[in-house]
Amino acid sequence: MFMKNTIDTLVFDLGGVLIDWNPRYLYREIFPNSEEMEHFLNQVCTSEWNEQQDAGRSLAEGTETLVVAHPNWEPEIRAFYGQWEKMLQGPITGTLRLLEKLAGMGNYRLYALTNWSAELWPIAWERYAFLKTFQGILVSGQEKMAKPEARIYALLFQRFGIRPEKALFIDDNLRNVIASRQAGMAAYHFNSPEGLEGFLTESGLL
Repeated sequence: MFMKNTIDTLVFDLGGVLIDWNPRYLYREIFPNSEEMEHFLNQVCTSEWNEQQDAGRSLAEGTETLVVAHPNWEPEIRAFYGQWEKMLQGPITGTLRLLEKLAGMGNYRLYALTNWSAELWPIAWERYAFLKTFQGILVSGQEKMAKPEARIYALLFQRFGIRPEKALFIDDNLRNVIASRQAGMAAYHFNSPEGLEGFLTESGLL
């Protein structure tokens, strides 16, 4: 466990930590049952496919590539980005409350590192006022690289002057947590706002 006085920077992931994003919010309206929906999301519009757009591939190219590979699913594939805003819900209120408390304390520099399509990022920026709380946000699609690539962590450190040994990263994807630790940051695998609050309290950061 790190010591409280060794941490001066907190870096948050956004989707799944501060923003409630889930493609199932859309596809529950499209598919008649959960089994068919899960098959589609696990075999067609997979998270690995979506991550390629997060890493800089255009939405149009990503969509057309998938339609060619799965022509029988064309309407459902086109809905992914055509109705993407339905996947976005509100902020995750418990985590937002923690972010606001941390900002009010004034003890930490606050940044975000997110895998997000450059084309879709303006929607989030306009919708979620709390994003202005951060002193800086690194968006994967704008940089054409994504977590868990080592180089996106290096860019985060360089761009914002972050010393990794004095930073804590919070992400709901274990793969990204492991990569951030390999890059030299302490990291917390997010499962719930309550769990994060307990961790920050026990660590003396909150």
